[in-house]
Amino acid sequence: MSAPLQTLKILDFSTLLPGPYASMMLADLGADVIRIEAPNRPDLTRLLPPIAEDGQSAQHALLNRSKRSLGLNLKTPEAVQIVQQLVATGYDIVLEQFRPGVMDRLGVGYEALRARCPSLIFCSLTGYGQTGPYRDRAGHDLNYLALSGLLSFYGRATPTQPPPPLPMQVADIGGGSLHLVIGLLAAVIRRQATGEGGHIDVAMHDGALAWNALGTAKWLVSSENPAPEAEVLNGGSFYDLYETKDGRFLSVSSLEPKFWQGFCQAIGHEELFAPGLDFAVTNQQSFKAVIRAAVQGKTLAEWQTIFAELDVCVEPVLTTEEALAHPHTQARGMVVEVPGGDGRSQKQIATPIKLSDHTPDYPFTGVALGAHTQEILATLGYTSAQIAALAAQKAVAYPPTK
Repeated sequence: MSAPLQTLKILDFSTLLPGPYASMMLADLGADVIRIEAPNRPDLTRLLPPIAEDGQSAQHALLNRSKRSLGLNLKTPEAVQIVQQLVATGYDIVLEQFRPGVMDRLGVGYEALRARCPSLIFCSLTGYGQTGPYRDRAGHDLNYLALSGLLSFYGRATPTQPPPPLPMQVADIGGGSLHLVIGLLAAVIRRQATGEGGHIDVAMHDGALAWNALGTAKWLVSSENPAPEAEVLNGGSFYDLYETKDGRFLSVSSLEPKFWQGFCQAIGHEELFAPGLDFAVTNQQSFKAVIRAAVQGKTLAEWQTIFAELDVCVEPVLTTEEALAHPHTQARGMVVEVPGGDGRSQKQIATPIKLSDHTPDYPFTGVALGAHTQEILATLGYTSAQIAALAAQKAVAYPPTK
């Protein structure tokens, strides 16, 4: 079966995490993605350790796998012309992550490129969107989460210090990358039906606010602010993490009565279970001291042995190493070997999207800046001499010949 998105041809102007994560998802499903990179302003993920044996950052190699790299200095008219040519010859989806107005100033904004391709789909992923008082404001994942209200009920009720940032970029990926992919594919479906393109405006702050779905629902109806350890799912009930005898942790989320009863039996405190128990937050707090003491009585390995045969929504908190080696992770094929630039393969996390009759193809890891510049320009009709002249003018860039 052919790749589901093989007809999509995308120019990706994004950097760092949110945009590249989104285009990685699309490339994993077969989209043809050309990454436009500025030679004088390299993507900072290229500098993040660890560095693989082919000289590329492992994180950059993951986020930019299966994408060709075209080195363009968009401050030159020659580079702008190349973008216009690509759009006119079929690369009719653009993904950009600059602040509002930057693409327009460079001459490759929505209106300019739509003149070359009326059905263009132009996707803008920013911190705060194309409109509003914060449209030009700088920000990062933690800022968007702070303004979304989510951080206000994260952490413990009586902390000795503020809780740390979350261990992954929720606003960047959840609020930004995933919503961008959804919006882009929705626009593709509409274009197939009507022939119309459009400008997609996705803001990571909007996405984070939308992910605060339960908290906003509570406030909008009851005018009650969620608070740390005051909700069923943020530590205000027995749904929580508990330390074991050897300093590891168990995740306990036995919310439904049948799971709760099984958990109480497993820890030797069946008296905590009562039929028809009200699962309100206040009724559960008194149980936590009993649970803590019980869980601390055994090591993580001992608890794993006990809960391995029980279906009660209790799992160990694994390290990344343990998570990747877990039998379920392996059975789901979530670790793959991707060819690297030096001819050796590199282990990477696989796409989580599994379609019948389609096996994702990962042709290569993220490559050196401009690795495909000559190849791409040749398809546009540029001769070797013309490409060399553009490189001499610093309009395009590609790695030196070894």
